[in-house]
Amino acid sequence: MARAIAGLAAAALLAAGARADDRPLGADAAAVRAHVAVLADDALKGRAAGTPEYEKAADYVIAQMAAAGLSPAGTNGDWRQPVTLVAARATGGEGSLLRGSRATRLVPGHDVALLPHWEMAERKTEGEVVFAGHGVIDPARGVDDYRGLDVKGRIVAILLGTPNGLEDDVAAHYGNRDVRAELAARNGAVGILFIEDAGREAFAATARAATGPRVRWAPPAGGGAAPIPQLAVLGEAGAAKLFAGSPIAWAKVRAAERARTALPTGALGRTARFRQLSEQARIASNNVVGRLAGSDPALAGEHVVLTAHLDHVGVGEPVAGDAIHNGAVDNAIGVGAMIEVARRFQREGRRPRRSLLFVALTAEEAGLLGSDYFANHPTVPREGLVANVNIDMPILTYAFQDIVAFGAGRSSIGPVLARVAKAQGIAVTADPQPEEAFFVRSDHYSFVRAGIPSVAIDTGPAGPGAAATAVFLERHYHQPSDEIGLPIDWDAADRFVMLHHALVAELADGPRPKWNAGDYFGTVYGRQ
Repeated sequence: MARAIAGLAAAALLAAGARADDRPLGADAAAVRAHVAVLADDALKGRAAGTPEYEKAADYVIAQMAAAGLSPAGTNGDWRQPVTLVAARATGGEGSLLRGSRATRLVPGHDVALLPHWEMAERKTEGEVVFAGHGVIDPARGVDDYRGLDVKGRIVAILLGTPNGLEDDVAAHYGNRDVRAELAARNGAVGILFIEDAGREAFAATARAATGPRVRWAPPAGGGAAPIPQLAVLGEAGAAKLFAGSPIAWAKVRAAERARTALPTGALGRTARFRQLSEQARIASNNVVGRLAGSDPALAGEHVVLTAHLDHVGVGEPVAGDAIHNGAVDNAIGVGAMIEVARRFQREGRRPRRSLLFVALTAEEAGLLGSDYFANHPTVPREGLVANVNIDMPILTYAFQDIVAFGAGRSSIGPVLARVAKAQGIAVTADPQPEEAFFVRSDHYSFVRAGIPSVAIDTGPAGPGAAATAVFLERHYHQPSDEIGLPIDWDAADRFVMLHHALVAELADGPRPKWNAGDYFGTVYGRQ
């Protein structure tokens, strides 16, 4: 395996020295191209998490981290941090609603879509049902859907969708069912039911999708309690059955949802009983973790974490005869940039005051799972994680003039980045597409949910940026055509490395990053 990767690397180095127009590349730009040539090669078959080819890519990253002077910082002194993924699929089950001795069956595919359980082939859950509105909290707006409700030992039912007035990132955050399940668990619930919101149709399609497979990580031995069961998604007919005869009229809930006014909440006076039948498959994968020790004994126990996901989507349906999704832009170039940031610190011969972690993440494409695992089970003491800078799919097919920094405005990272970018002649632009919810679709979001100030930097829309981004997303995103043959501007890639090196150095040498006062995520998750 190592010899095969070494052969790919040698071939990449031979090919890395020129642009498409045959002008020679500078050494730094050529180094990024060489990494992409290896990681996006057909031999690695798209680097899907849990495959032998992903582990070959991990071997390459380990070799490059070692060559850059990093030390292994994975599990038990190794470079790797094992991450066990669990893919769960619903195979059947049943749900019913009880009022006294009378039971009402929920019809799968019509009333209800039964969700899989992550750990058990058969899981039974029973409890009184409490309707908690949208199941959200927003301290800045004084919103707490659990205020005044006793859900301990009960099943929470919530309406999907979000209330009016949430800022875009917070609304996107609550689009994650796991977030709402965690909040229900924190309030003592034993299970959660989701109700389709008023704007959704075609419940049959929802029912088909809900059965899975769904993927999450398995906690390590002794790694804490399992999440509460996500029991089912109810459609319109199922919700009508749930609320029938209750103190809260379903018609009034729907009317309040349409009017975007406060939803009535409270106990529904009935018990739900669910039996989940599921099958699970376990998939072994790994994060790769390297460390550059800090120079200040008082701060070396604190870590700035630079991340980039190593996985891509593997092999899919052929397009023009090509089935391999090479993932050159998504995200071989991000991993290559991360490696080159480490090399810049090595060339400088100066270690920053805080320590740095460089983490190549698995299973981003399955739902940010490698980053979520690392943020919850870091290989260094969790309280020592002070900031995350994430690199994910920078579209470097043009000479970028500005950047978009997801999450930077939520913490003191924002002014540091603005200063560093300005020094390099780069503007910082507000997110031009907040409706796309990019804030919750990249690995920095896992660190945000762990209470760590974080940022993900993307190239911006100025000049040719908007058009170049549109072309990539429409023609190449998650397609076999995301290959090294795209017109990647390797000088721009080198400039992207320079920006990240300067930012990480500033964060490692300066004051500990802090959440902005009153920020939603800092208030809900922050540890400072």
